[in-house]
Amino acid sequence: MAIFDIDKAEELEKKYDSALQTRTIGPWLVKFVFLFSLIFAGYHYVTAGIGVPVDYWHMGFHMSGVILLVFISFPMFKRDRNQPLNENNWWRFGNVPIWDWVFIVAGIVTSLYIGVTWYAIDVTVFGVHIQMVDQVMRQGDPWAIDVIFGTVLIIVLLEAVRRTLGIVVPIIIAIFTIYAVFGQYMPFQIIMHPGISWAQYINNMYFPSEGIYGVTLWIVSTVVFHFVLFGVLAQRMGLGQLFVDLATVVAGRYTGGLAKVSVVSSAFFGTISGSSIANTVSTGSLTIPNMKKMGYPGHLAGGVEAASSAGGQITPPIMGAAAFIMAEFLEVPYTTIVLAAAVPAAMHYIGVLLIVHFQAKRLGLKGVSEEEVPQLWNVIKRGWPASIPLFVLIYVLFSGFSPHMAAFWGITAALVVGFLNPMHRMTIRDVMDGAVLGVKYALSVGAVVAAIGIVVGVVNSTGLGFRLGFMVADGSLTLAENVHPLIAWVPLFNLEIASLQLFISLILIAMTCILMGAGLPTTALYIMLATVAQPALANLGVPPLASHLFVLYYGVISEITPPVCASAYAAAGIAGADPFKTGISAFSLGMAKLMVPMVFVYSPAMLIVLSDYFSWGEFLQTTITCGFGVAMMATAVSAYFIAPMPRSLRWIMGFAAVCMVAPGTKSDLIALVLALPVLVQQVAASKRLQASSSENA
Repeated sequence: MAIFDIDKAEELEKKYDSALQTRTIGPWLVKFVFLFSLIFAGYHYVTAGIGVPVDYWHMGFHMSGVILLVFISFPMFKRDRNQPLNENNWWRFGNVPIWDWVFIVAGIVTSLYIGVTWYAIDVTVFGVHIQMVDQVMRQGDPWAIDVIFGTVLIIVLLEAVRRTLGIVVPIIIAIFTIYAVFGQYMPFQIIMHPGISWAQYINNMYFPSEGIYGVTLWIVSTVVFHFVLFGVLAQRMGLGQLFVDLATVVAGRYTGGLAKVSVVSSAFFGTISGSSIANTVSTGSLTIPNMKKMGYPGHLAGGVEAASSAGGQITPPIMGAAAFIMAEFLEVPYTTIVLAAAVPAAMHYIGVLLIVHFQAKRLGLKGVSEEEVPQLWNVIKRGWPASIPLFVLIYVLFSGFSPHMAAFWGITAALVVGFLNPMHRMTIRDVMDGAVLGVKYALSVGAVVAAIGIVVGVVNSTGLGFRLGFMVADGSLTLAENVHPLIAWVPLFNLEIASLQLFISLILIAMTCILMGAGLPTTALYIMLATVAQPALANLGVPPLASHLFVLYYGVISEITPPVCASAYAAAGIAGADPFKTGISAFSLGMAKLMVPMVFVYSPAMLIVLSDYFSWGEFLQTTITCGFGVAMMATAVSAYFIAPMPRSLRWIMGFAAVCMVAPGTKSDLIALVLALPVLVQQVAASKRLQASSSENA
């Protein structure tokens, strides 16, 4: 039986996730960071249960903590992260240079300034009389001190994001800032606007409820952090081992067993983890070495794990940070997002599982021996207590309570069960280490969502979302009018211009998501592109939930799309394989995720929760044909169904799969006609192989 080693998984994650690679700090500062992280995690846990302070104070506290830990943990240059401890210089305190302490003080003061000055101030400090009116009286006409503090906070946040995630996001925010201030000088009429003064820009970005103190920071500080903390503690109290054992029981004995264990365990882990890299190293530390021992090429073993783990952000009930922000954007309960994402997530894992199956058949890879498969009853008897916190979280979530209340009770259940469970007992140290790790996870996402709120503020204050949406719609219409005469004579492509326009719009948005995803975290990518895709697709009749999920799915796909694919690189490191080949394998294995978003845009019945589009007949037809299409694509990608498949027939089967996935009876019939000769060839080839085997025997 495979033993899940949480310490090894965390060590691998630190190795491959740059957001966890921090500088060496002095002993006293190590103790301070540890203690502060415990207080930070405890504050969020307690306020989730008893209620958070008023929004501007709560977000200020959260952002202050993030800024403090980021500038202590991340040096100005990445090359300095692994430098040895150096406290000999007078300008370093705990190995943190004095300019980083300046950033910390400036960031904390400007983060809390909104709360301090929310109500009128009339005090005398050290003989200096300070008098300010209520902030609501200053909104729209900020004072000079408001502009100064707002400018400083923006600079601090951009530097925090640069240190944790790189230069791409700060550059994008700088471009949006230039657009906001100099809109009257833009080269294209369609995106021109009168421009706003710097004071008004700071007013929009600094004061609630848009910009920095907007919905993105609110969701991360009240919901996302709590679910991250739950996932970390759940793994430490034995849920990770239970997932691996159950996956081995379910899939281990069948063809390609260890690869299927990787897929199933990653699906299980996806229910408690919204991080693809965390998912990859957690299950991959066990499954990848075992797959290689069974004969899987290193790049394929890594690709299987990366493709499976990339589903973590789209797998209910605990999805990535973007899903919580989506619920707030759409003003729907988070449970609506969970239900809508269920079938598409299942299609992703079915696709990976089937490709793994056919690849294993082609390579002749067997399952693990019966002796290595644990008994189901023993797994349940030993591990059932570890599942209690997850069931508690799901029950509270679907009972109508807020997500942060569900996370509170989930964490509480994890603590109680962890301390009482004799099969996998947690210690106080385990809890403290888990809390500190959860805070580390929160640093990069906490910094980026606060900064990316600036993008949302610019889009809302300038109308850029509707302008870009119109550009997408207008450009796709022009392309559709040019392409339509060229394909109208083909019966299969007998589309109306409006349908062709929608298809081209989707292709353009999908390509943008994948390309921009090469340098952006999924959450930031989703926030930016959803504001553009929503108006464009709404004009073409796509429901908002479908357009938002479309952007999210293609943003997640970018994580396994070369040349920049962090999950695949982490898996390649564990497998000792070529990163680019591993990325290609992961991308091909995740082919279902590439097709499914198109399906629920054209047939929103798949999302279940949209009553205007849902009927059981439409849902079943869409889901069943999508499943068949995913299976057909799996055979084309694997070059195998029941016998090796020639290249020419793989292309035919791939095209048939696309037709089968496309909603509509006509396209389904075309798919069957295209697939028929491939099936004939497969049956004939299979009989020849069986005859050859009989002769050799």
